[in-house]
Amino acid sequence: MTEKEKAIQGLLYDPADEELVRIRTITHNLCKEYNNLLDFDPKKDELLQEILGKVGKNVNLQGPIQFDYGKFTTIGDNTFANFNFTVLDCNRVTIGKNVFIGPNVSLYTPVHPIRWQERNMYTREDGILTDQEYALPIVIEDNCWIAGSVTICGGVTIGAGSVIGAGSVVTKDIPKNVLAAGVPCKVIREITEEDRVGEDVYVSE
Repeated sequence: MTEKEKAIQGLLYDPADEELVRIRTITHNLCKEYNNLLDFDPKKDELLQEILGKVGKNVNLQGPIQFDYGKFTTIGDNTFANFNFTVLDCNRVTIGKNVFIGPNVSLYTPVHPIRWQERNMYTREDGILTDQEYALPIVIEDNCWIAGSVTICGGVTIGAGSVIGAGSVVTKDIPKNVLAAGVPCKVIREITEEDRVGEDVYVSE
């Protein structure tokens, strides 16, 4: 089993593995290129196709963006992310359709051992300095709003239609169609017809 396969399966893996280093380096350079482009430059769409594993129609990532691997992330149609979107996608990150993501949102799949004896850097037999880590997937389902400065940790699924309040740290799954917020993030209430502020402009397919 390769180190890449271990990472995707949530097993301990070596991030200094040659294949993983190569993918990260390419992705970091592509992100830098993306971030240097002006708004509405058509090359942004081309670069997203190179950076991400799969990207839908009308996806707008304002930038700057930073993906670790990129190819482990998929983003659905009509999704928008504001400034400073950071995705450490050492495992799969799945973002659905019609997702709104505020500024300074971070998605963190990596997990380091709690015991320092397992976590600290060490030197491999070939002289390469590395460490042990593992990663857990993140899923944001369709029609969610992730407000500004939210952090979502590995292993979390955000249910369809839910809203995560600004500044929240999400460490556990959030069900669909709820308002949740806090550190740690907790469900406040269900989203209901009483939350209406105008006319419906979109009908689910």
